[in-house]
Amino acid sequence: QVQLVESGGGLVQAGGSLRLSCAASGSIFSIAAMGWYRQAPGKQREAVATITRGGSTNYADSVKGRFTISRDNAKNTVYLQMNSLKPEDTAVYYCNTSPQLRSGYWGQGTQVTVSS
Repeated sequence: QVQLVESGGGLVQAGGSLRLSCAASGSIFSIAAMGWYRQAPGKQREAVATITRGGSTNYADSVKGRFTISRDNAKNTVYLQMNSLKPEDTAVYYCNTSPQLRSGYWGQGTQVTVSS
């Protein structure tokens, strides 16, 4: 059974940092590229960063140089280190496979709020 559990969000001032974690069930983590996505109020969900099983990464232009995605294959966990946060980074952050699961499954997400 697929399970994705995100954590680490919170309220932070602009310029601050947060580290998100996502625990994924082993059945998908062991074979999948993983990604972090976010959805701001009134906007569509967008991909923020992706990482292959081998560690190759890709980032949305809006977060390049500020966010870092990583994974621990032994722990079935993917991380998103977010530095120099901006108010426009405020959103619910989700992890999923990359591309996302065909089943349409999403975890509960974790809220990130950046105050100005």
